[in-house]
Parts: sequence; structure tokens; C-alpha cells
Amino acid sequence: MRDLERPGRSPVHALNGMAATSQPLATECAINVLRQGGNALDAAVAACAVQCVVEPASTGIGGDCFCLYAPAGGTEIIAYNGSGRAPGAVQPEWYRDQGMSEIARNSAHSVTIPGAVEAWDRLVADHGRKPLNELLQPAIKLAREGYPVGSRTSRDIAHERDTMTADPALARTFLREGEAPLPGQRLAQPALAQCLERIAAAGRRAFYEGPVAEEMVAVLKARGGLQELEDFAGHRGEYVTPIASDYRGYRVHQCPPNGQGVIALLLLKILEPLTLGESPLSPERIHLEIEAGRLAYRERDAGLADPAMAEVPQALWLSDACAAELRARIRPDAALPPFPAQDARAGRDTVYISVVDRDRNACSFINSLYYGFGSGIYAPNSGVVLHNRGMSFALDPEHPNGIAPGKRPRHTLIPGLVSKEGRIALCYGVMGGEYQAFGHMQFLTRFLDYGLDLQEAQDLARFFPHPFKGATQYEAALPQSSRRALESLGHRFLPAERPIGGSQAISIDWREGVLTGASDPRKDGCALGY
Repeated sequence: MRDLERPGRSPVHALNGMAATSQPLATECAINVLRQGGNALDAAVAACAVQCVVEPASTGIGGDCFCLYAPAGGTEIIAYNGSGRAPGAVQPEWYRDQGMSEIARNSAHSVTIPGAVEAWDRLVADHGRKPLNELLQPAIKLAREGYPVGSRTSRDIAHERDTMTADPALARTFLREGEAPLPGQRLAQPALAQCLERIAAAGRRAFYEGPVAEEMVAVLKARGGLQELEDFAGHRGEYVTPIASDYRGYRVHQCPPNGQGVIALLLLKILEPLTLGESPLSPERIHLEIEAGRLAYRERDAGLADPAMAEVPQALWLSDACAAELRARIRPDAALPPFPAQDARAGRDTVYISVVDRDRNACSFINSLYYGFGSGIYAPNSGVVLHNRGMSFALDPEHPNGIAPGKRPRHTLIPGLVSKEGRIALCYGVMGGEYQAFGHMQFLTRFLDYGLDLQEAQDLARFFPHPFKGATQYEAALPQSSRRALESLGHRFLPAERPIGGSQAISIDWREGVLTGASDPRKDGCALGY
């Protein structure tokens, strides 16, 4: 239990249902859906649609999503991969012939076919209790009538001001006289409201066919994109088989590649046998997490890709032998030498939603544009901002993650579930782009190993050995004494430009019949129950 004399907030407890999101309007929407008879999947989709309106830098209908859904809180978990693919006209050698060494964030080549809307439509039809039309109404109302901008949302819009000023239509929608709206100022998106109304009436077809798709393709082609109407019309996500690994008597469940959930499991396997250290922020513990992170992310960057089109060493990464081999490289008295520099680009804008209903259906749901406002490419008549997941592809045709027709890029999005004795104990997730796999490990070890409650485990200062920056980013609350001790071991630190990631979580106490939830203070959101 937290020290009640210090700033902070307590976890939320409830009996019937609970939702935790990074925006209060979305959390409220999810609770309303539960009260009106919807299940956890319905509530998550409705809340996500609201966030696509009220957190426009972080997510949108022009992005991707992933979902883990546990009916009745059991371990027959349904996993859905809602990530998009490269256009069918892509030819890897074309990029080489153009002299390109990477895919630029703001280019049309960074846009894979958005997967979120298809995923919402299919998941609700297959596993929800309410029609998509009803679930989208709160988002439509907010987009049409306007909503008060949250503090974090205002900051995120301001951070992407240069991206938006490059597109007058995008700037007109989200800026006021060239500046980001201040917290509490009202913002409306009438074009997005109309687009959501089309989707509510006709489902996925309204997005992937007809006027909305035609506008997206036209906008992309005007920028040199290779996308065709057939790429949109033919898009389908897929149900996939979840992967899992044990940790201290619990079982941690993840979506399989092309997402990086397998790397979260690898990190946990590396660290499980190691001495904990006196606290999560002791130099001894931080050293172990940094080194494990560096080793695991080097594995990720070398081999994580679309398993339908490349050999991905998932079984190796889930093996005890791989974890032991990597663990043996960690020295207690010195940092590992620097690894070769990796690609310096990294996204970080995402929303994660956790919902558990009265029947204990648990939904772990994540939706993202990748970078703030994604590619910065905007379809103004439809109000769609297109993501930039394609920039995660390598342009080396020999790399497992090399771009190819119809291929999905390496993905950062990873919803999580934890079970114990055959029932879901925790529905959780972490936002923050590349940080997410490391963040899953960091949150779970703080909660399961150190006895912090759900809120304390999210509040505590974060650090991240960023694979693309050659240094460990840290938040200001990280103890200076720990940092100095680690620098003496050869670690290099950089202050984080913004708070590291975000998170939400709900635990299920089956004996007491109680749900407990928490939401990250780095965002505007909250957990609520009823």
C-alpha cells in the first residue's frame, strides 16, 4: 500500500466491471458500455474509437491494433493481429534504385494498409454483444460536437506542430492560429465524425472501399505512394495463436510476431533466476535490466519480422537455453561493450485499453499511429490521419524484416495478459513504441517481485536502454546515486525527452470477487469501476 502522506493516487476497486484507459472520456465510455450490457470487447472498441478522436496524436482509425481477449477469464485466449501490410506493388529493389537507405517518416512509403477498423469490425461481430453502430456513437458525438483537450494531448499536439504545419489541412484541423490547443480548449473533427458515421452504418467496407478508400489512395498517390484500391479492399487481419511463458508461478500471454511480445517473454526469462536487488531502482537491479534489455533487443532487431514471410526464431527466443546463453553474458561489475549502432528512428505514440466485465471477460487492447500523427499524411475529407508503420521495414532485401509485397513490418504493439492456475489474474499493457517489450518486463517485475501495488508499479521512475540511441534514457525521478553508480560501470545515460511510455492494468481477485485497476500518471487517463 502506498504512503498516503505522499503525492499519488490509490488503485481503484470495484465488483462488477472495470476499465482503464489513458483518457477519462474513453474510460467513462467503456464503463457506460458495460453498464448497458456490453461485454469487455465491446467496451474496449468503443473506448478505442473515443480515443481516436480525443487523443489524435497517439491513435486513429488510420492505424493498427492488436487484441488479446479471454472469455470468462479463462486461458482459452483469443488473439487478433490487426496490423496492415505493405502494398502489393512494392518491389524491394525499387528503393535501392531510388538511392534510398531508409523509409522516411513523412513519405507515402511509410504507410502500410491501416488495420484498426477491420479489426474492430471483425472482433465485435465475432465476440461482442452490441453492434458496431452503437459502439461508435460516443466517438461520433465527440468528433462532431467537440471535446476538451487534455493536458497530455495538448502537449503531444504541440510536439508535432512542425509535422502539422507541413499540411495546411492537418494544421487547420488540430491547431489554433498555428499553435496547439491549450488544455481545456475545445476541439472538433467534423470530417472524422462523418467518416465514423459511414463506418457505423456499413462496417469495414465503408473504410476499405468507396469514397474513404478512394481519398486515401489519391492522397498517397499524390505523394508517390504505391498503394492501390485493391490493397485496401483486400485487407484482412487474422486470428493468431497466443504465445506464453512462465514467470514466478504465473503465465504471461502475448501475441506472436510480427509484434515484439516474444521479446518481453525473453526478457522475463533472462531475469527470473537473477538476484533481485534491494529495490527496483537500486543500481544492482537497474544494471541487470539494462543489460538484459540490450541483449534482448539486439535479438529483436536482428530477427523479428512477419512470420508468414520470414524465418523468425520464436521457438529459440522462448527456450531456456537462449535465455541462459544471454544471461551468461551479463557481468555484475561492468557494462557490456557498445553494440553496433542501430536505426535511429523510433515511434512512441499509442493507446492501450484494459477492460474486465462482470462475467470476467478480459480484454487487452492496443491501437496506434506509431509516431505522433503517424506519417503526417491526412485525408481531409474523411478526417483520417495515416500511420507510418512502414518505416519499421528494413530496405536490405536479405534482412528478415526487409520490405516486400503484402508483408507486415516488425511491430511494437503488444497487449498482455497474465494467468495463474488456469484463470486470468492480470489484464495489462504498456505504451511507448520501442519501450513496450522492456516496459512489460519492468511493470511485471515491479508488481510481482517487489510487492508494489498496480498504481505504484506504474508510478515508479522508468529507464530504457534504447536500442536506437546507444544509451539508457531515464526519467528525472531516477535516483542520481543509482545513475552515478552505473556510470562507474560504463553505462551511458540520456535524459528522456518526454515521460517514458504509459500503461494501464486491471487485476482479478477471484476469491474476493474484486477487480483492481490503475492508470499511468504520465497520461491524462484513469481507471474506473462500478
